[in-house]
Amino acid sequence: MKIDLHTHILPENWPNLREKYGYGGFASIEHCGECRARLVIDGKHFRDIESNCWDPLRRIAECDAAAVTRQVLSTVPVMFNYQARPEDTHDLSRFLNDHLAGVVDAHPSRFHGLGTLPMQSPALAIRELERCVRELGLCGVEIGTNINGKNLDDPGVFEVLEAAASLDAAVFVHPWDMLGRERMPRYFLPWLVGMPAEESLAICSVIFGGVLERLPGLRICFAHGGGAFPGTLGRIEHGFHARPDLCAVNIQRPPSAYLGRFYVDALVHDAEALRQIVRLFGVNRVAMGSDYPFPLGEHPPGHLIESMPDLDDPVREQLLWKTALDFLRPRTAETTAPAVAPGQAHHPA
Repeated sequence: MKIDLHTHILPENWPNLREKYGYGGFASIEHCGECRARLVIDGKHFRDIESNCWDPLRRIAECDAAAVTRQVLSTVPVMFNYQARPEDTHDLSRFLNDHLAGVVDAHPSRFHGLGTLPMQSPALAIRELERCVRELGLCGVEIGTNINGKNLDDPGVFEVLEAAASLDAAVFVHPWDMLGRERMPRYFLPWLVGMPAEESLAICSVIFGGVLERLPGLRICFAHGGGAFPGTLGRIEHGFHARPDLCAVNIQRPPSAYLGRFYVDALVHDAEALRQIVRLFGVNRVAMGSDYPFPLGEHPPGHLIESMPDLDDPVREQLLWKTALDFLRPRTAETTAPAVAPGQAHHPA
């Protein structure tokens, strides 16, 4: 049993959003043959993708080859579009979520789903969150590490997280709109440096902002092993004690007190880094994630966990699938069974 918590999916096609909404900034897809396409933003190339980004049957075949039992599907962060008019992002979110839920319903024994939200409008985000959980049967949502420069302790973001906690919905936090991007035009540095920094900033925001304190039932997971947070925790902890006037504004306990309160994926590409996050967060808070189908991900999914001889079978099993199920808490019996079996669709046609 292997559940890949961190994978991305797109529809094979979508409308010309510049034409639909009347302004730019949106990704479009240009197919270059049967199995390849380009993502383009305002005429500029953004990323090459292959059909495993949109074709569920190819995904399933590749999962079978890698012995992955299920994938957890979420959109590609370029589709967040928090910069757009809220009503337009809401419309696009509905389209993306309907597509994602349709893939899950067509293959319920192979996929779980996390929706996307118009986070720049808390009211619209909560409305779509409720639809994702109550109508589409998704396990929760994926959100960015910041919303147009607002961190995750922002009052508007807190409203959405509070709603997620009340709905028992999982929240997967993925970096986007990376910190310091303007200083990193070369060497792929926004992805190599900016993304880990974004994750650490997001974790520090929910800790120091009192989000975890005020929402004890919130299930929140941070991608890429928590980014730079594990490696800088000592400095973060020391800062709390050295400058309580600046750090202990919304919380009374030190950051280390919250280490069991959130999840991270295991996408760290290094055995010692994986040992560190398991030691810090606990094995029941670390879940396999590969960033499929992108090159910076892990290929094959779960390889690092399976290659480490010092992980015994119970630990390996926890990392490969049990933590993911605890984070997701799927709502139907067939999706919680530890074996691949046919299931029934669980949202209205």
